[in-house]
Amino acid sequence: MLDLIIIGAGPAGITAAIYAARKKMNFVIISRDVGGQTAWSGGVENYTGYQFIPGIELVAKFEEHMKTFAVPLHEGESVQELMRQRDMFVVRTDKTEYQARTVIVASGKQSRELGVPGEKEFRNKGLTYCATCDGPLFANKDVAVIGGGNSALDAALQLMRIARRVYLINIAAELTGDSAIAEKLKNASNVAIYNNARITSVNGAQMVAGITVQKAALVDFLPVQGVFVEIGLIPSAEFIRDVRKNEYGEIMVNCKSETDVPGLFAAGDVTDVPAKQIIVAAGEGAKAALSAFHYVAIHSF
Repeated sequence: MLDLIIIGAGPAGITAAIYAARKKMNFVIISRDVGGQTAWSGGVENYTGYQFIPGIELVAKFEEHMKTFAVPLHEGESVQELMRQRDMFVVRTDKTEYQARTVIVASGKQSRELGVPGEKEFRNKGLTYCATCDGPLFANKDVAVIGGGNSALDAALQLMRIARRVYLINIAAELTGDSAIAEKLKNASNVAIYNNARITSVNGAQMVAGITVQKAALVDFLPVQGVFVEIGLIPSAEFIRDVRKNEYGEIMVNCKSETDVPGLFAAGDVTDVPAKQIIVAAGEGAKAALSAFHYVAIHSF
């Protein structure tokens, strides 16, 4: 019987693990990977102490810090179900089962899909959800970025330095992401912005060869070799049902990172905390771990 299970190893989960280790809690951290969305970021300019650091390097710093405490990380495991049974929690993964007195859900978010013909067929065959991970594979090629928010603008900014041409397909009338980045893209010679447009299919044979785009009554075919889907994220909380969530599927928490289930805490982008930032997620992870420690300390089991 563990004191704590932490689900997720992004900024929130890693910070929670460091605090739990410092409190000498008996715990494990379970995650498919390490870093979460931070690993996808091309550059981070707003994390205190770093004027600029690539996302993957910041993740390495987090992981290095975690390893100094010999944190028991179970990487490569996917949580299938989280249930409360009497005075404990049961976490079932694709590999085994765990029991603990408390749980912190810090599972973050996952990419939203387009839902158009060709998306599933060409996934990892020219279609991807991570410009930071896969952008270098498309050097001197024509690519399309789907979306108009911050994630899409960040992807387009990275790709315009790598690809030959970048098409930015935005369903809204104007780009909704950071205005400074939007201005850079508008002034870039190799970026074409399609507002009020939507992708209707991904086309090709063995690999992506183009996309079909509709803008009002006009339908256009853009010959591209890469498609980067950046239309937002959805909370990775499908494995837990008996907890209060908002209309977006985010787990609702109070200022102590408590959910409406005693002993169950949540932190980071999986929650309804409004600011989805790396530094906010890390702070929420620290709060969740301290709250979990307090819960274990005051309850007799």
